[in-house]
Amino acid sequence: MLSLALAIDLVWGEPPRIIHPVVGMGKVTSFLAARKVGNRPLAQFIYGAGITLVTIGLFTVPAYFILLYLKSLSLAAYVVVGAVLLKSTFSLKELRRVALGVKRLLLKEELDEARLELHSLVSRDTQGLPQPLLVSATVESVAENTGDSFVAPLFYFLLFGVPGAIAYRVVNTMDAMIGYHGKYEYLGKFATKLDDGLNFIPARLSALLLVLAAFLSRRDARNSWQTALGSHSRTESPNAGWPMAAVAGALNVQLEKKEHYKLGKAGAPLVPETIDASLRLTQIAGLGWALICFIVGVVYFVYTT
Repeated sequence: MLSLALAIDLVWGEPPRIIHPVVGMGKVTSFLAARKVGNRPLAQFIYGAGITLVTIGLFTVPAYFILLYLKSLSLAAYVVVGAVLLKSTFSLKELRRVALGVKRLLLKEELDEARLELHSLVSRDTQGLPQPLLVSATVESVAENTGDSFVAPLFYFLLFGVPGAIAYRVVNTMDAMIGYHGKYEYLGKFATKLDDGLNFIPARLSALLLVLAAFLSRRDARNSWQTALGSHSRTESPNAGWPMAAVAGALNVQLEKKEHYKLGKAGAPLVPETIDASLRLTQIAGLGWALICFIVGVVYFVYTT
């Protein structure tokens, strides 16, 4: 199932938006979050917790029973449908495509177009950002998504199967959509805290994988590890700083979100080619994680049979 899911992602990439489960998660979240619950923090928090749990159930329960039925009906159908559902919880090809698209625009010095393209990767205001900060934002997103969009979904797939990966993706999607400061901050607080908890292990595991990738690719693995340890707490998120700092150290660059944080030391300049280097690191880390998942799967299969 995992092999087929990876093959689907690498060959076809993302499914059409009209049938993409994550798009559906976003639409459900938008619909439920638009209901008026007042400005009181407690009311917002309770409602936010409720819609988070309802949305998790709305997507995981059908997946669980569909796969349970297919497993008893046809092993081939069970594997294929499970692989399609599992693939929807992670994305490698699309992340690479967008990152390389930003790089191409930067090489052409089309900064306005690069800022626009970057919107699909980051939520920050990209207007007026110079090239180094556009490169930084792209590299940061590539690093963070190594954990959020690959390591974490497969981590919960190993623990709880396809429904576990789907449940994680629901929480992560809701955090991205409603987990922000502002008038309705408490509406998304439950999803945000749940996402922080779910990513606690995967984020640190991602950093370790990136340090290993730095070693295998003859980058500065020592600096990658030291930067991850020393700089990870500078981000507002308790998890995002781990993989981003690991990449900053490995590439000997300083990643910066203006007026928020700086990760690593400015050794090498941030240029479009830095995006390529970050993608190579994350690809090696992703391959390593996939191999670990395969080994765990084989061991589990042997043990249970």
